[in-house]
Amino acid sequence: MDQSLTKNEFIGHEEHAPAAKRSWLFTRPDHKTGLINWLTTVDHKRIGLLYGISALFFFLVGGAEALMIRLQLAVPNNDFMSAQTYNEMFTMHATTMIFLAVMPLSAAFFNYIMPLQIGARDVAFPRLNGFAYWLFLAGAIILNLGFFVKSGLPDMGWFGYAPLTSNAFSSEFAGDMSTDMWVMGIQVLGVSSIIGSLNFIVTIINMRAPGLTMMRLPVFTWMTLFTAFLIILSFPAITIALVEVMMDRNFGTSFFEVSGGGLPILWQHLFWVFGHPEVYILILPAMGIISEILPTFSRKPLFGYPIVVFSGAVIGLLGFGVWSHHMFTTGMGTVATAAFTLATMAIAVPTGVKIFNWIGTLWNGHLSMRTPMMFALGFVWMFMMGGFSGIMHAAAPADAQQQDSYFVVAHFHYVLIGGSIFALLAGIHYWFPLIFGRVVSEFWGKLSFWVIFAGFNITFFPLHFVGLNGMPRRTFTYDGNMGWNSINMIATIGAFILGIGIAVYFVVMVYTYFKGEKVKRDPWDARTLEWSIPNPPPHHNFDVTPKVHARDAFWYEKHHQKEIEAEKAKQAGDDEAHGGIHMPSNSWFPVITASGMLIGSLFFCNHNFIGAIGGIVIVFFGAWMWSVEGPGGYHLHITKEGSDDADAQH
Repeated sequence: MDQSLTKNEFIGHEEHAPAAKRSWLFTRPDHKTGLINWLTTVDHKRIGLLYGISALFFFLVGGAEALMIRLQLAVPNNDFMSAQTYNEMFTMHATTMIFLAVMPLSAAFFNYIMPLQIGARDVAFPRLNGFAYWLFLAGAIILNLGFFVKSGLPDMGWFGYAPLTSNAFSSEFAGDMSTDMWVMGIQVLGVSSIIGSLNFIVTIINMRAPGLTMMRLPVFTWMTLFTAFLIILSFPAITIALVEVMMDRNFGTSFFEVSGGGLPILWQHLFWVFGHPEVYILILPAMGIISEILPTFSRKPLFGYPIVVFSGAVIGLLGFGVWSHHMFTTGMGTVATAAFTLATMAIAVPTGVKIFNWIGTLWNGHLSMRTPMMFALGFVWMFMMGGFSGIMHAAAPADAQQQDSYFVVAHFHYVLIGGSIFALLAGIHYWFPLIFGRVVSEFWGKLSFWVIFAGFNITFFPLHFVGLNGMPRRTFTYDGNMGWNSINMIATIGAFILGIGIAVYFVVMVYTYFKGEKVKRDPWDARTLEWSIPNPPPHHNFDVTPKVHARDAFWYEKHHQKEIEAEKAKQAGDDEAHGGIHMPSNSWFPVITASGMLIGSLFFCNHNFIGAIGGIVIVFFGAWMWSVEGPGGYHLHITKEGSDDADAQH
């Protein structure tokens, strides 16, 4: 093992530790091994891995639900699933993919990569970061519990349109609570997202390395910041709407009940005020990942960096002004329709600017067609395709024809799979050597890309045509005389090809984790700070807080090595003079507090309000104990020989 590793880095690698150090490893109270360490961790890297593993699991669950939908639609008049089961599947497929796969996979990268890119040792509030993850897991459990209880899964679509969420439309099971579980699950996930976003904002603004001005930030960090602001500004709208649904279902109010004077269209406005920024919450992290990969494999700086950053901000801002293009067929009136048509056309401009800058980055670059680059280029092309069909929906007359047809299904899958998923898969390949110290085989990586690329296009490109031919969304079967037979069969075949490609991708990743080729630091010759440290990264990230001199900090460091090394040697002595490196201790209270939220939510869904109060009591107990626990932590003292000493501080 590398002799420059600190004592702290031996945690989890006890078999490599010298005998003199082993007793210290097993007695440190803040580094419990095994399951306890994962349950109590506050390390941003471990929390990022927890988000990633959970998100990839639910990605597979959502994919299985999609394959069931495609099987049902493969042939006309199919009875593979009942209408009720089909409704549950498309509701859970969309909910799972959006809230339990793409968003937490983005959060995994935010947690793991962003602090490394800004030269920080952790996020601003490590225990709050752990709490956000355990809340996410609680929300995921609540949403999926319907698989295991008689009440069943929610069946009203991921958008939960009123009055489908009212008690009058509950399923045939007595005491149905599937809609309540959907409501509470989304609420808990929203709290988790807001907590995490506030943490990221404070981290980026307050914990940047010296010299890392805002206009030197990596684009991925910028997109993390914009996404965090979008979350904290948009989620309150869905929170209010969900509270109103909860009140209608459980306490006799009439926010959306027509019989009591309620307005179902109010739900649509509140939902889409959140729902359209949510589209950019899903795509901005992907744009950030692509803006890191393309310069690295083009061997040149990102073309038009300030414009790329500014266009991300404009996308976030305009994203709050286009929500009613989802409602062109609700009879808003010509003035409102015209206003949202113009806003929808306008938001295409900053997106087009980003694509122009990515192409400018590729132009005359020394392209290295490695697997991450393949997925990144696939993203650019597929996202452009989705964008073109999205612009068509800005025209209200065209939208009236395409509304609730499979044309819309094709459009948003080109944006969310061809866009978000392709970029996230590219990001996994790109940062895999940093996280695990191993690189994926180029043959198997490219094979998975081509199978996924082919399967995706075979599935969703034909759906544009069947949609324009009149096939409505969310219908569980169709007659053989409608002319939709062959296209649906082709789409189903494509879906299984896509599924095979995803399976190959994951098998290759698991194999690489155990048996992949080991690589040294910076295998891609990358440009940003996270590649300047050993892989896998040490617990404390940086032996010496980096000082940034240019926009592509690590690229500059590699080309001005003598000056940087001299500065680091001087700074190491300065760090020792100020007490070394402070690291936070692990804590049980984030998981205890989140458990109270889970227990209280489940009791509330079952209309057991005494049990719900008990869950709230656990939440307050965990939060109170958390507050009196104190900062704790310990100091690491890095020596010139590369070892360290650790003093517990309570």
